[in-house]
Amino acid sequence: MEYITLGRTDMKASRIGMGAWQFDENAWGPMDYERAKSVVARAYEAGINFFDTAAVYGRGRSEEFLGRAIAELGLREHVYIATKIPGEWHRRNDVFKSVENQRRRLRVDAIDLIQLHWPSCWHNVPICETMKALEELVDRGLVRYIGVSNYPTQLLDAARSCLSKTDIVTSQNRYNLLEREADKELLGYLKRNGIVLIAWSPLAKGAVTGKYTPQSLPQFNDVRRNDPLFQPENLKAAMPLIEEVKRLAVKYNKTPAQIALNWLIRDPHIYPIPGAKSPEQAIENAGAAGWRLSDEDWASLDKVSREVAEKISYVTY
Repeated sequence: MEYITLGRTDMKASRIGMGAWQFDENAWGPMDYERAKSVVARAYEAGINFFDTAAVYGRGRSEEFLGRAIAELGLREHVYIATKIPGEWHRRNDVFKSVENQRRRLRVDAIDLIQLHWPSCWHNVPICETMKALEELVDRGLVRYIGVSNYPTQLLDAARSCLSKTDIVTSQNRYNLLEREADKELLGYLKRNGIVLIAWSPLAKGAVTGKYTPQSLPQFNDVRRNDPLFQPENLKAAMPLIEEVKRLAVKYNKTPAQIALNWLIRDPHIYPIPGAKSPEQAIENAGAAGWRLSDEDWASLDKVSREVAEKISYVTY
């Protein structure tokens, strides 16, 4: 496993992190604690030391599973834990209460990275009220670093303007070979300001690996049931990309998932956090680091990716 300094933090993070959304059985299907613990254990054994979760994943269940597993495995001093506060809880008092509950569920004194999961779209809480509360938590030593998730560039910039003692260090956004909207504006802003893009859904929920085709769709017993990527017309449009990923997988003796993740980690400003529903998937994800696509192959994959991404439609009816 390779390790990097995560942006402007002191965290020496594995080049591939792990998302824990999969511990939410309401979103991804059955997942008991012992299985979740085995996923965390094997991920760490494979070199992964950065774990990302959120309060809304299973209404705290993912945080509880992750915190318990890390405690029972004796890993707290060896890993970094990131979590998120949903947009409905961005009032000052709610931020404090949320972090208190999250620290309890995660069994930590301080959260390494707290992120705002999405903007306060429904309650219209002033962004500076939220950011000042987070800054106070950093001052108290209850939170080490601040990040945002799913924020457009302009709102991210406004959030940063509210801070006087610290700064936002990460922005977590959907980014993968099929979904590249961040290229248009956000990624350039992040690079200019030394902010790391944490890529969620770096495998497009499996759509980039070739596991699914217009003729072989997912069973839709999880979050993919409402994901536009899994409409037959989008999977058909994605086929040139999927074929290129498969070609490179054969050439490098890697899996399609490892090819897709390796494409991402070429850029030091991008940090992918694929999920894992099994120990085997955790090991597979870790295997995306420690080697590199050639310049020619990376460029070929990037070209096909750009062409295909423009053909994806998010209109569902």
